Amino acid sequence: MLALATRFLREPVSLRLAEEFLTVPVDTIDRCVADVCACAEHLGVPPTPEVVERIAREHLLAIVNSAPPPRSPR
Repeated sequence: MLALATRFLREPVSLRLAEEFLTVPVDTIDRCVADVCACAEHLGVPPTPEVVERIAREHLLAIVNSAPPPRSPR
């Protein structure tokens, strides 16, 4: 039952983040949201949609900002 509740929590969050992070693969976004849910539960923090979305957004921003810049033609 907990897995089903977690899935219903993650899907809307993943969809909102996928609309925001168009350059990040959807699988990566889903995995990030799932990881945040698992971490929150492990730490005893209620994984509310707001908390999960906020932390996952920070992780995804780190992924996007850590990508190397495109190479310029020489």
